[in-house]
Amino acid sequence: MDLTPQHDLRALRTTALVLFVVGLSACRGGEKSPPAGESRPGAAPTATAAAVAEAPGEKVIKVQPPAVPNAAEAKKYAGSKLKYYSEPLGVGAELDKVMVKQFQQDTGIEVTIIPRPKDATETYSVYQRLFQAQSGDVDVMMLDVIWPGAFAQNLVDLKEKLGEAAKQHIESIVQNNTIDGKLVAMPWFTDFGLLYSRTDLLEKYGFQKPPETWDELEQMAKKIQDGERASNPNFLGFVWQGKAYEGLTCNALEWVASHGGGAIIEGGKITVNNPGAQKALARAKGWVGSISSAGVTSYEEEDARNTFQGGNAAFMRNWPYAYAAGNAEKSPIKGKFTAGPLPHEPGQKSSGTVGGWQLAVSKFSPQKDAAIELVRYLTSPEAQKFRATAGSFIPTIPSVQQDADVVKSLPFLANAKDIALVPRPSNSTGARYNEASIAFFQGVSQVLQGKEPKEVLGQVEQRLTRALR
Repeated sequence: MDLTPQHDLRALRTTALVLFVVGLSACRGGEKSPPAGESRPGAAPTATAAAVAEAPGEKVIKVQPPAVPNAAEAKKYAGSKLKYYSEPLGVGAELDKVMVKQFQQDTGIEVTIIPRPKDATETYSVYQRLFQAQSGDVDVMMLDVIWPGAFAQNLVDLKEKLGEAAKQHIESIVQNNTIDGKLVAMPWFTDFGLLYSRTDLLEKYGFQKPPETWDELEQMAKKIQDGERASNPNFLGFVWQGKAYEGLTCNALEWVASHGGGAIIEGGKITVNNPGAQKALARAKGWVGSISSAGVTSYEEEDARNTFQGGNAAFMRNWPYAYAAGNAEKSPIKGKFTAGPLPHEPGQKSSGTVGGWQLAVSKFSPQKDAAIELVRYLTSPEAQKFRATAGSFIPTIPSVQQDADVVKSLPFLANAKDIALVPRPSNSTGARYNEASIAFFQGVSQVLQGKEPKEVLGQVEQRLTRALR
């Protein structure tokens, strides 16, 4: 079976246009806070109770989640037992916990939450092993936006039961999730990279607005860092995701595109080794041990968020989910930051890597019908509004994006109209996307550790060439 995605992810630019137009007319790929008992890298997580440890300043979901709209129909599967590979930690995990509780209460379907590995690359490997074993130990699972093509043959076609509901969602995402005519996943939320800036510190140090260029970011970050370290020796200028994993691919794609280096693979041609990409990676290497700590090369999303939200950084690159977390009731930075486009080189555009997650049902699930009802609920308009207002997850249903409460909860969309969305090259690499991404982020990691960009990118080019054969 051909596992190559049937629709170019660049079509997801349409998603952003819809989001931005909606946001402007009316006025977010994994949360990850290191918990006790975290599963070891590469190991399948074990089933746990649907409880989430609360990080300092973390948002606790106190609002009642929506009732299951089609509870009467779903009750025919009462007594079924499902395993759901969910958000691992943080706000997303808290949302999963309360929504699953509501689903169980309304339908009588029992759901065991299994937090997926917090690293998307590890999650991919876990799914590979489960599918290879034709395991029934997973019923419903999260899928990164670039995975439907790779896993399609192992997923239930949702078109018969959810095809009508899918028509409510942004068409380009539905197309991305439709492989060989089969709807293998339902859109859940969409994402793109943002720059978070401490507005109180910008004002304190004489800056009128967040940085627009990378030079400005470096200058502002250094000045604020130097000043704040007088009272806080651990203060950092800029935090981001520097660990060698999928998150580094997302960060580096933004650096490269915003330096005029393109999208690393364009039109099936490998373009990663170019002057713009070399300049971008050389710049990022210069941040390590300067405006960013040496330890940033082990940072994932939650490491960056915990540092920024704890009041220990001036700037952060992260996904939209961090907005709601930063404005949680007990957050030290509540009301003291803004989110908007990432910087760019003069003459280039701000770039944001396309993210987002889907929900799918395993073909090996012994409870497919009950599993589809859980997906129906979690991706419904009511659920998407709840996740947007409580957790800053960007809905994939345009009518929900236009809801007044959602617009109020996602003010950063109004500042994001000029972001150029950067697709990950899943359309070119198909089932070998993970191999290609690993080649890229491992190369970027080598540069961050001190190697020369031109030499490393030449090696990455060779590895990508093999991945495309």
